[in-house]
Amino acid sequence: MTVLGLGSMGSALAGALLDRGHAVTVWNRTAEKAAPLVERGARLAATPAEAIAASPLVVACVLDYAVLRAVTGSDPLSGKDFVNLTSGSPEQAEEAAGWFGARGAGYLDGAIMTTPEGVGSAEVMVLYSGPRPVFDAHEPVLAALGDPVYLGADPGRASLYDAALLGLMWSAMAGWLHGTALVGAEKTTAAEFTPVAIRWLGTVNRFLTRYASQVDEGRYPGDDATVDVQVAAIGHLIHAAGARGVDNALPELLKSMMERASEAGHGADSFASLVELFAGRVAAR
Repeated sequence: MTVLGLGSMGSALAGALLDRGHAVTVWNRTAEKAAPLVERGARLAATPAEAIAASPLVVACVLDYAVLRAVTGSDPLSGKDFVNLTSGSPEQAEEAAGWFGARGAGYLDGAIMTTPEGVGSAEVMVLYSGPRPVFDAHEPVLAALGDPVYLGADPGRASLYDAALLGLMWSAMAGWLHGTALVGAEKTTAAEFTPVAIRWLGTVNRFLTRYASQVDEGRYPGDDATVDVQVAAIGHLIHAAGARGVDNALPELLKSMMERASEAGHGADSFASLVELFAGRVAAR
């Protein structure tokens, strides 16, 4: 197979394929970056066209979608399948799918849910969307990059999940950092706090599973804890953090959203009812 683009992530992708014994052709605008991979057995192509011609499956991980179109040229691509792991938006993915399809190529858009050092681990997800036959044809090879998760025929779905999951990651890590700062004010180290935090996230996982059906049904029974109870509880966090000099911008934002939900009639509902704010169904104050 072929890998186009040998930045940190592209090099990790090519390396994972080599580790699994695959024959790999590589191309990069700066050829010197290919040297470590060539030493491991990769074949260096002089041009993108040569690299594309070398394999029926082409994995691209370049700067952006404009670069992707530039390096793949304008020639017909009949018989080729492209897996694009370049970061972008759902709209860019849909446009690229049409562009490659018009040239006769199969196309999957994807998102790598890790940093380069995690590539190749079966514990890491790589998300894909696009035609199911293209995914099925190459799933065994794609498994070398991480656990391949197929999300459906809509080519923009992987990018959409990528954005949503990154938002989840940043929110969770920000909450952990705020908590670390809070307990750290009492001389508790992050190393001491983190195992307890991770155990707590196991309980949070159960909340998410329970709330998923509420969100889908649009009904939010407050039989575990209501929004109004949560408003009172977050007040304790804000007080404890403020008394210890910890910045409270994050919990104050959350409290504001809970109060908006309550004012909109969700005070007796579960925390899941805040989805109405995020979805734009509750007017801002």
